[in-house]
Amino acid sequence: MKKRQDTQYDETRALLVDIGNTRIKWAVLRGERLGRQSALEHAGITRQELQRRVLRGTRGISRILVCSVAGQRLTRLFSATARQTTGITPELVTSVRTAGGVTTRYGEPWKLGTDRFVAAIGAYQIARARGACVIDAGTALTIDLVDGDGVHLGGAILPGPELMVSSLLKQTSGISRRARGGAGGGGLFARNTRDALEQGARFATAAVIDRAVSEAQRLLRRPPLLLLTGGGADEIIPLVQGSWVSVPELVLRGIALRAGLPVK
Repeated sequence: MKKRQDTQYDETRALLVDIGNTRIKWAVLRGERLGRQSALEHAGITRQELQRRVLRGTRGISRILVCSVAGQRLTRLFSATARQTTGITPELVTSVRTAGGVTTRYGEPWKLGTDRFVAAIGAYQIARARGACVIDAGTALTIDLVDGDGVHLGGAILPGPELMVSSLLKQTSGISRRARGGAGGGGLFARNTRDALEQGARFATAAVIDRAVSEAQRLLRRPPLLLLTGGGADEIIPLVQGSWVSVPELVLRGIALRAGLPVK
Protein backbone atom coordinates (compact mmCIF):
# COMPACT_ATOMS: atom_id res chain seq x y z
CA MET A 1 0.00 0.00 0.00
CA LYS A 2 2.77 2.43 0.89
CA LYS A 3 4.51 1.79 -2.42
CA ARG A 4 1.30 2.49 -4.35
CA GLN A 5 0.74 5.81 -2.52
CA ASP A 6 4.32 6.95 -3.18
CA THR A 7 4.01 6.13 -6.87
CA GLN A 8 0.77 8.06 -7.23
CA TYR A 9 2.29 11.04 -5.42
CA ASP A 10 5.39 11.05 -7.63
CA GLU A 11 3.24 11.04 -10.75
CA THR A 12 1.70 14.40 -9.78
CA ARG A 13 3.84 16.92 -11.64
CA ALA A 14 3.69 20.66 -12.27
CA LEU A 15 5.59 22.81 -14.75
CA LEU A 16 6.74 26.03 -13.05
CA VAL A 17 7.51 28.96 -15.36
CA ASP A 18 9.03 32.36 -14.56
CA ILE A 19 8.79 34.81 -17.48
CA GLY A 20 11.07 37.72 -16.60
CA ASN A 21 12.11 40.87 -18.41
CA THR A 22 14.80 39.08 -20.40
CA ARG A 23 14.58 35.33 -19.84
CA ILE A 24 12.13 32.50 -19.33
CA LYS A 25 13.11 30.12 -16.52
CA TRP A 26 11.36 26.83 -15.88
CA ALA A 27 11.54 23.55 -14.00
CA VAL A 28 9.32 20.57 -13.23
CA LEU A 29 8.08 19.92 -9.71
CA ARG A 30 7.59 16.21 -9.08
CA GLY A 31 5.96 15.61 -5.71
CA GLU A 32 7.97 17.89 -3.42
CA ARG A 33 11.15 17.70 -5.48
CA LEU A 34 12.02 20.59 -7.79
CA GLY A 35 13.98 19.61 -10.88
CA ARG A 36 16.85 21.52 -12.41
CA GLN A 37 16.06 25.05 -13.58
CA SER A 38 16.54 25.87 -17.26
CA ALA A 39 16.64 29.34 -18.82
CA LEU A 40 16.22 30.89 -22.26
CA GLU A 41 16.31 34.49 -23.50
CA HIS A 42 12.90 35.30 -24.95
CA ALA A 43 13.59 38.22 -27.30
CA GLY A 44 11.84 37.33 -30.57
CA ILE A 45 10.89 33.88 -29.33
CA THR A 46 8.41 31.91 -31.45
CA ARG A 47 5.68 29.40 -30.70
CA GLN A 48 7.88 26.66 -32.14
CA GLU A 49 10.78 27.55 -29.84
CA LEU A 50 8.51 27.51 -26.81
CA GLN A 51 7.26 24.06 -27.81
CA ARG A 52 10.75 22.74 -28.49
CA ARG A 53 12.50 24.19 -25.44
CA VAL A 54 10.15 25.10 -22.59
CA LEU A 55 7.30 22.65 -23.20
CA ARG A 56 9.44 19.72 -24.24
CA GLY A 57 9.13 16.68 -21.98
CA THR A 58 5.90 17.81 -20.31
CA ARG A 59 4.20 14.44 -20.59
CA GLY A 60 2.43 13.64 -17.33
CA ILE A 61 2.22 17.30 -16.27
CA SER A 62 -1.02 18.06 -14.43
CA ARG A 63 -0.57 21.80 -13.82
CA ILE A 64 1.30 24.68 -15.42
CA LEU A 65 1.97 27.60 -13.08
CA VAL A 66 3.24 30.87 -14.55
CA CYS A 67 4.68 34.04 -13.04
CA SER A 68 5.11 36.71 -15.71
CA VAL A 69 6.34 40.31 -15.65
CA ALA A 70 7.15 40.38 -19.38
CA GLY A 71 3.95 41.93 -20.70
CA GLN A 72 0.73 40.64 -22.19
CA ARG A 73 1.99 39.69 -25.67
CA LEU A 74 4.53 37.14 -24.47
CA THR A 75 2.31 35.93 -21.63
CA ARG A 76 -0.55 35.28 -24.06
CA LEU A 77 1.78 33.61 -26.55
CA PHE A 78 3.09 31.24 -23.91
CA SER A 79 -0.37 30.50 -22.51
CA ALA A 80 -1.85 29.76 -25.93
CA THR A 81 1.13 27.61 -26.92
CA ALA A 82 1.04 25.66 -23.65
CA ARG A 83 -2.69 25.08 -23.96
CA GLN A 84 -2.35 23.90 -27.56
CA THR A 85 0.65 21.67 -26.79
CA THR A 86 -0.42 20.08 -23.52
CA GLY A 87 -4.19 20.61 -23.30
CA ILE A 88 -3.63 22.33 -19.95
CA THR A 89 -4.62 25.95 -19.32
CA PRO A 90 -1.75 27.68 -17.49
CA GLU A 91 -2.54 29.27 -14.13
CA LEU A 92 -1.18 32.82 -13.87
CA VAL A 93 0.15 33.60 -10.41
CA THR A 94 -0.71 37.06 -9.04
CA SER A 95 0.26 39.22 -6.08
CA VAL A 96 -2.30 39.43 -3.29
CA ARG A 97 -2.31 40.69 0.27
CA THR A 98 -1.57 37.31 1.87
CA ALA A 99 -0.46 33.99 0.39
CA GLY A 100 2.06 31.26 1.10
CA GLY A 101 2.61 32.47 4.64
CA VAL A 102 3.60 35.98 3.50
CA THR A 103 1.63 39.22 3.96
CA THR A 104 2.74 42.30 2.05
CA ARG A 105 2.49 45.83 3.39
CA TYR A 106 2.23 47.24 -0.12
CA GLY A 107 -0.64 49.72 -0.18
CA GLU A 108 -1.99 48.11 -3.35
CA PRO A 109 -0.77 44.49 -3.45
CA TRP A 110 -1.52 44.03 -7.16
CA LYS A 111 1.16 46.64 -7.93
CA LEU A 112 3.85 44.49 -6.32
CA GLY A 113 5.67 42.59 -9.05
CA THR A 114 4.56 38.98 -8.98
CA ASP A 115 8.15 37.76 -9.20
CA ARG A 116 9.01 39.78 -6.10
CA PHE A 117 5.98 38.47 -4.22
CA VAL A 118 6.68 34.80 -4.91
CA ALA A 119 10.39 35.29 -4.23
CA ALA A 120 9.41 36.65 -0.82
CA ILE A 121 7.29 33.55 -0.24
CA GLY A 122 10.18 31.28 -1.20
CA ALA A 123 12.56 33.28 0.98
CA TYR A 124 10.30 33.08 4.02
CA GLN A 125 10.12 29.30 3.73
CA ILE A 126 13.93 29.20 3.87
CA ALA A 127 14.64 31.89 6.46
CA ARG A 128 11.60 31.64 8.76
CA ALA A 129 12.19 33.42 12.10
CA ARG A 130 15.49 34.92 10.98
CA GLY A 131 13.91 37.04 8.25
CA ALA A 132 15.35 37.49 4.78
CA CYS A 133 16.74 40.20 2.55
CA VAL A 134 16.03 39.03 -1.01
CA ILE A 135 18.15 40.20 -3.93
CA ASP A 136 16.99 39.35 -7.46
CA ALA A 137 19.66 40.45 -9.93
CA GLY A 138 18.34 40.52 -13.46
CA THR A 139 17.67 43.29 -15.97
CA ALA A 140 16.46 45.18 -12.92
CA LEU A 141 17.81 44.63 -9.43
CA THR A 142 15.10 44.19 -6.82
CA ILE A 143 15.59 44.19 -3.07
CA ASP A 144 12.87 42.94 -0.72
CA LEU A 145 12.68 42.42 3.02
CA VAL A 146 10.61 39.75 4.78
CA ASP A 147 10.58 39.61 8.58
CA GLY A 148 10.48 36.55 10.81
CA ASP A 149 6.67 36.60 10.89
CA GLY A 150 6.33 36.49 7.12
CA VAL A 151 5.56 40.18 6.69
CA HIS A 152 6.89 41.67 3.45
CA LEU A 153 8.04 45.08 4.64
CA GLY A 154 8.73 46.49 1.17
CA GLY A 155 11.68 46.85 -1.13
CA ALA A 156 13.61 48.80 -3.73
CA ILE A 157 14.13 48.61 -7.49
CA LEU A 158 17.12 49.86 -9.46
CA PRO A 159 18.81 49.06 -12.79
CA GLY A 160 20.86 45.89 -12.92
CA PRO A 161 24.57 46.22 -13.87
CA GLU A 162 24.01 45.52 -17.57
CA LEU A 163 21.24 48.10 -17.73
CA MET A 164 23.44 50.66 -15.98
CA VAL A 165 26.18 50.13 -18.57
CA SER A 166 23.85 50.16 -21.59
CA SER A 167 22.16 53.32 -20.32
CA LEU A 168 25.48 55.15 -20.11
CA LEU A 169 26.52 53.90 -23.53
CA LYS A 170 23.25 55.09 -25.10
CA GLN A 171 22.96 58.42 -23.28
CA THR A 172 26.54 59.66 -23.60
CA SER A 173 28.72 60.18 -26.65
CA GLY A 174 32.18 60.61 -25.08
CA ILE A 175 31.94 57.56 -22.86
CA SER A 176 30.49 55.48 -25.68
CA ARG A 177 33.39 56.30 -28.00
CA ARG A 178 35.98 55.52 -25.35
CA ALA A 179 34.34 52.25 -24.27
CA ARG A 180 34.89 50.34 -27.50
CA GLY A 181 36.82 47.12 -26.93
CA GLY A 182 39.26 46.37 -24.16
CA ALA A 183 36.98 44.78 -21.56
CA GLY A 184 39.02 42.51 -19.32
CA GLY A 185 37.61 42.65 -15.81
CA GLY A 186 39.67 43.47 -12.73
CA GLY A 187 39.06 45.64 -9.67
CA LEU A 188 37.16 48.85 -9.14
CA PHE A 189 39.97 51.08 -10.40
CA ALA A 190 39.97 50.06 -14.05
CA ARG A 191 42.51 51.06 -16.69
CA ASN A 192 40.17 51.33 -19.65
CA THR A 193 36.74 52.86 -20.08
CA ARG A 194 34.86 49.63 -20.80
CA ASP A 195 36.12 48.01 -17.60
CA ALA A 196 35.43 51.24 -15.71
CA LEU A 197 31.79 51.04 -16.79
CA GLU A 198 31.30 47.37 -16.01
CA GLN A 199 33.20 47.31 -12.73
CA GLY A 200 31.57 50.54 -11.62
CA ALA A 201 28.12 49.01 -12.20
CA ARG A 202 29.00 45.80 -10.37
CA PHE A 203 30.58 47.53 -7.39
CA ALA A 204 27.67 50.00 -7.18
CA THR A 205 25.23 47.10 -7.11
CA ALA A 206 27.21 45.28 -4.42
CA ALA A 207 27.37 48.48 -2.35
CA VAL A 208 23.59 48.87 -2.51
CA ILE A 209 23.17 45.26 -1.39
CA ASP A 210 25.53 45.79 1.55
CA ARG A 211 23.60 48.91 2.56
CA ALA A 212 20.30 47.04 2.23
CA VAL A 213 21.52 44.34 4.60
CA SER A 214 22.56 47.03 7.08
CA GLU A 215 19.14 48.71 6.86
CA ALA A 216 17.40 45.35 7.18
CA GLN A 217 19.37 44.52 10.30
CA ARG A 218 18.38 47.86 11.82
CA LEU A 219 14.68 47.21 11.11
CA LEU A 220 14.66 43.57 12.16
CA ARG A 221 17.08 44.10 15.05
CA ARG A 222 18.99 41.05 13.95
CA PRO A 223 21.02 40.09 10.87
CA PRO A 224 18.71 38.81 8.09
CA LEU A 225 19.51 35.89 5.86
CA LEU A 226 20.77 37.35 2.58
CA LEU A 227 19.37 35.40 -0.38
CA LEU A 228 20.66 36.03 -3.90
CA THR A 229 18.91 34.94 -7.08
CA GLY A 230 18.60 36.01 -10.73
CA GLY A 231 20.72 35.65 -13.85
CA GLY A 232 23.15 38.40 -12.85
CA ALA A 233 23.79 37.19 -9.31
CA ASP A 234 27.01 35.32 -10.09
CA GLU A 235 28.80 38.50 -11.18
CA ILE A 236 27.83 40.34 -8.00
CA ILE A 237 28.32 37.60 -5.40
CA PRO A 238 32.13 37.93 -5.18
CA LEU A 239 31.79 41.64 -4.35
CA VAL A 240 29.16 41.35 -1.60
CA GLN A 241 30.44 41.66 1.95
CA GLY A 242 29.29 39.24 4.62
CA SER A 243 27.57 35.88 4.24
CA TRP A 244 24.93 35.02 1.68
CA VAL A 245 23.04 32.08 0.20
CA SER A 246 22.54 31.64 -3.54
CA VAL A 247 19.12 30.24 -4.54
CA PRO A 248 18.88 30.40 -8.37
CA GLU A 249 15.43 28.78 -8.38
CA LEU A 250 13.94 31.01 -5.65
CA VAL A 251 11.13 32.42 -7.84
CA LEU A 252 10.13 28.96 -9.04
CA ARG A 253 10.03 27.71 -5.44
CA GLY A 254 7.82 30.66 -4.56
CA ILE A 255 5.47 29.96 -7.47
CA ALA A 256 4.88 26.45 -6.17
CA LEU A 257 4.34 27.61 -2.58
CA ARG A 258 2.00 30.39 -3.75
CA ALA A 259 -0.10 27.68 -5.43
CA GLY A 260 -0.15 25.55 -2.28
CA LEU A 261 2.37 22.96 -3.52
CA PRO A 262 5.04 21.88 -1.02
CA VAL A 263 8.72 22.13 -2.03
CA LYS A 264 11.66 20.61 -0.20
